[in-house]
Amino acid sequence: MRKLAIAAAVLALIVVIVGAYVRLSDAGLGCPDWPLCYGKPLPSDIAHPDALARAWKEMGHRYLATTLGLFILALCALAWRKRRLRGLTTALLVVVAFQGALGMWTVTLLLKPAIVTGHLVGGLATLALLLWLALSESAHERDDRLRAMRPLAAATLAIVALQVVLGGWVSANYAALACPDFPLCRGSLVPSMDFANAFHVVRELGQTAEDDLLSNQALTAIHWTHRMFALVALASVFFLSWKAHPLLPRLGVALALIVLVQFALGVSNVVFSLPLPLAAAHNAGAALLVATLVVINFFVFRGLRPSS
Repeated sequence: MRKLAIAAAVLALIVVIVGAYVRLSDAGLGCPDWPLCYGKPLPSDIAHPDALARAWKEMGHRYLATTLGLFILALCALAWRKRRLRGLTTALLVVVAFQGALGMWTVTLLLKPAIVTGHLVGGLATLALLLWLALSESAHERDDRLRAMRPLAAATLAIVALQVVLGGWVSANYAALACPDFPLCRGSLVPSMDFANAFHVVRELGQTAEDDLLSNQALTAIHWTHRMFALVALASVFFLSWKAHPLLPRLGVALALIVLVQFALGVSNVVFSLPLPLAAAHNAGAALLVATLVVINFFVFRGLRPSS
């Protein structure tokens, strides 16, 4: 189970990164139907080269996600046969099934922001549960001193999770360049913003709940909130890294380095006007940051540390 869980966790990370790349390269609707693509299991008979490329990106992501689903189904079957970790693997199966539904709705509901953001959250939740499962099947040394960090570790994971949701909301609403300058936003520390429409969840892409066009002020509010909360997340992660370093030195250093690179990628995306490689790397950094925090929380809440 440990080897299968590790393989599934690696695949889940790949699926999250590829999914972000598909969305950022405007291939989210590369296949207008679901689960087939233009009525076929593999894209073909598409005259325009760009449309064909987008279709292959979308279907490639779907097949990777399907493979991950099969891995998780195998893990669940194995857990029930061995009569251990049934609850965790069953939860995984439920999450990945709902994740498949979100993938379908992303296409059929035409990239509705709430669905797109929920799809990102579901992917990261799948990764987190797989990591927890893999760690549960591994050998570790007991160290009850780690339990004192439980509130800090949990709070930091919650803060970063909220920041990732805000980032997903930025991406789903195409608001990444709503503030084209840095460190100010539209030349001001606090620009003109429309929070009411910015964070109204039940609406179509680019529209308000009343079906009017989403204003620049609303897009600015989305971007500005993600940017400001990044400072809270950065401080929280650095503090946890410092507290964790004496008992989990490798994880503490890794956490600090990942959040530093992630912050730099976020700034670079604004400065260089969102080039695709940097945007995709920023999504990958978010996934790695969440994964590292999940691993730290596992050791802290179990009162364990990695075997030397």
